[in-house]
Amino acid sequence: MKKSDIPAATQLFTTDWVVRYMVDNSLGKYYLERHPDSNINASLEFLLPNHLIPVVENQKLQNYTLIDNAMGSGHILIYAFDLFLQFYQEQGYTKREAAHLIVENNLYGLDIDKRAFQLAYFSLMMKVREYDRHAFQSNIKPNLFYFEDVNGVSDEFYQRLEAINPSLTEQIKELVSIFSDAREIGSIIQIDHDCPINDLIKLVQGIKINDELDLYKIDESKAKILKMFKIIQVLLQKYDVAVTNPPYLNKFNPQLKKYLKKYYKNYSRDLFSVFIYHNANMIKPDGYAAFMTPFVWMFIKSYEELRTEILDTKKIDSLIQLEYSAFEEATVPINTFVLKNTKNNTDTGIYLKLSDFKGGMEIQKDKVLEAISDPNCKYLYRSNQTNFQKIPGSPIAYWASDNLIHDFEVGCPMDSLVTPKVGLQTGDNNKFLRFWNEVNYQKIKFDANNHYEAKISEKKWFPYNKGGAYRKWYGNYDYVVNWENDGKDIKNDKLFRLSIGKILASNSKPKNEGYYFREAITWPKITSGKFNARFRKKGSIHDTAGNEAFSDNHNLLIYITGFSCTNVCNYILSILNPTINVQVSDFGNIPIIEKKQHYINKNVCKNINYSKTDWDSFEISWDFQHHPFLNHIAEHNLSPPYFMVFWELLCQFCAKSKHKI
Repeated sequence: MKKSDIPAATQLFTTDWVVRYMVDNSLGKYYLERHPDSNINASLEFLLPNHLIPVVENQKLQNYTLIDNAMGSGHILIYAFDLFLQFYQEQGYTKREAAHLIVENNLYGLDIDKRAFQLAYFSLMMKVREYDRHAFQSNIKPNLFYFEDVNGVSDEFYQRLEAINPSLTEQIKELVSIFSDAREIGSIIQIDHDCPINDLIKLVQGIKINDELDLYKIDESKAKILKMFKIIQVLLQKYDVAVTNPPYLNKFNPQLKKYLKKYYKNYSRDLFSVFIYHNANMIKPDGYAAFMTPFVWMFIKSYEELRTEILDTKKIDSLIQLEYSAFEEATVPINTFVLKNTKNNTDTGIYLKLSDFKGGMEIQKDKVLEAISDPNCKYLYRSNQTNFQKIPGSPIAYWASDNLIHDFEVGCPMDSLVTPKVGLQTGDNNKFLRFWNEVNYQKIKFDANNHYEAKISEKKWFPYNKGGAYRKWYGNYDYVVNWENDGKDIKNDKLFRLSIGKILASNSKPKNEGYYFREAITWPKITSGKFNARFRKKGSIHDTAGNEAFSDNHNLLIYITGFSCTNVCNYILSILNPTINVQVSDFGNIPIIEKKQHYINKNVCKNINYSKTDWDSFEISWDFQHHPFLNHIAEHNLSPPYFMVFWELLCQFCAKSKHKI
């Protein structure tokens, strides 16, 4: 992603009711905790029904601060302005007085896009103008800023600074170096909190221009650095409330990637996760940080360190998980949530699970309002976040029952009984994969019992497990892979591509070869929301889309297959990872409590055999013999009439098509 493209690629308009939810449950709640007798809650339409803990504090209203550090066109700031206005009116201020105080003291905004900044600046000034006709003639200046790369500071300017204070000049040079890519890094720039910013400002302000022509661009350099200092002051400040819809971006250019790895290593998978961590740590004690982000951070393993950080140091005060495709602005599953900067984990958070209500954001809005009017509705949950850490990976599984939490505490993790593994990535499926009926049947090795037997085989094609469609117990034997000479062609494909000068090399990755051709439990990585598992007999290679779990204990594999095909297993996986991708780590975290294995295995084997019979009843199976309808015809009546009918039909076909038999 080029620097100039990042603003356009990451700007998404935040739905109005989500803005109101975020601000009502952060800024609105912050005010109500300090003013428990206030009547403001009547106007907070999206304040969730959670109890308030009064805070005794004498903080002046002018000192309340809210920041949106990815402000875009200022949608969040404008609604926050309206809410602040009600606060001030309740405290006895006129609207005119309040408008000026809000813009000068309460609201802060940052963005990397100058055009977005201009829209936000215009919108906020028009709000002031609504309550003060002379606003444009006053010297009012909103605390809104956009990032610019700081380049071209003249050497002569540095020389003048060094003549006054060499030590502070070096610090200014370091800051200028950091801000040389400010348009790309933006609000997540890390500034040392010990930075003597006031001393630096005084030093730069003291520089005077000696000649009118300003041949050495002293004035230009001074203006650049003073503007940089204003942004640094905003970055160094702690806020009562931070509300934002951060950018969603996970493809970085090398420079940004290096910066994220240096300062946000554990949270650098996506920019939104960096913002979650960053904003959660820029608020004051008992302050609030509100977000609208993809909900993958709640479940996926790569965000586990972010979850751990939040659960250890913050409180999830409220969260709304939206229906998977409700947000029309982007093809990402969304949630919106509010964190409180407190370690008080004895209090419960409030959660809304809207995943079952389809129809877009308006339907989601109506369901939120219904939950507020009826806190006993079935999709509103109250949960203590300490329960999440009892589940492997600490998913934000707020709807998990106490019994299920107990199962995680006493059960054995699945990966302590079986070994889940990913398999072969060919790098070019078009080249190395075929349906089994597309190749010479005699060149397929169907019965390899182990890796060594396949290695010395003269066959070219071997059964390949690619996941496939939804199917339980047995089946989806569709593909074969070119594994001749122990996969020589696949392993050498990358070298071949490089040798002929192609820019894009193959991504072939033969992983875990020691597990090839073993019997296993298999499931498709992409489940479309419903998990399905099958028993896979010996003789196959599995790939990255057809994950498998292995054990030398055949009876244990049968038992685990049985459990994997239950609704209970599907429900547990919906807690561990409710996305459409089930990773090997998710499967490995399922708790198992072994009971009545012998009795259960007898029924599992029956189901596997039934499913195998069904699979082999059609021509898609390489073990197909004849159509199942013919199973009910006696053997002595089957052969002559069957072949006579076939012969007659064949003759009719050839006559019509003018072919000879």
